[in-house]
Amino acid sequence: MAEQLNLAIIQTGLVWENPEANRLHFKTKIDSIKKSVDVIVLPEMFTTGFTMNAEAVAETMDGETVRWIKNLAVERDAAITGSVIISENNRFYNRMLFAFPDGSLKTYDKRHTFSLAGEDKVFTSGKENVIVNYKDWNLCLQICYDLRFPVWARNTSGYDALIYVASWPKPRIAAWDALLKARAIENMCYCVGVNRIGDDYADNEYSGHSAVYDVLGNNITPIRPHKDHIEIIALDKKHIARYREKLKFLDDRDQFRIE
Repeated sequence: MAEQLNLAIIQTGLVWENPEANRLHFKTKIDSIKKSVDVIVLPEMFTTGFTMNAEAVAETMDGETVRWIKNLAVERDAAITGSVIISENNRFYNRMLFAFPDGSLKTYDKRHTFSLAGEDKVFTSGKENVIVNYKDWNLCLQICYDLRFPVWARNTSGYDALIYVASWPKPRIAAWDALLKARAIENMCYCVGVNRIGDDYADNEYSGHSAVYDVLGNNITPIRPHKDHIEIIALDKKHIARYREKLKFLDDRDQFRIE
């Protein structure tokens, strides 16, 4: 069992609706990581920016980005995750890819489509919560707006970490900070949030605030807002076990099942 899980979180800007340029950008970023890491986390819609123009930029599960992320995971001997726009069965999905170092793949479709931007009119909502087991760590995959819905992320299965990938705009960044911290505290887990920076085609500004919070809600990442940055952070199983044993809050959680 891996006592530590080393994450590389990439906070950077995106090129609007240009998958090839964004793949090249992230390949350069990933190639610059010289330390050995277990998981590399990219933002939401990392090949396009948060666009509703799905028909123009959507890819398939046999497409270039899926091949790219799988091949790069094998090359780096590390898992890589982030979300992209996928077309499948005449529907569009905001789909989080989790590529394993052996070339296999798991996916999570965003449950809560962002109605304020019309995402619910373009994209089909996911139906299943997805927990990935990797190096004996259980990782719950989530996308951006999912962060506002604590019931969906409730730790009823004993996962070790939540991973949120996002395009969360600057005007509401205080909510991002508060909710990431809350999800860590209430679920007694690490909570990882990776957000983009820069501007998009619709003049939305993104300030990053990517972070990792520990079980007690402490921000353990020194990433500055607006900064193009790669941060490597170690998650520790002993930290989780120590505080879950000492503070048995999860024993008192409500039991429920989401339909």
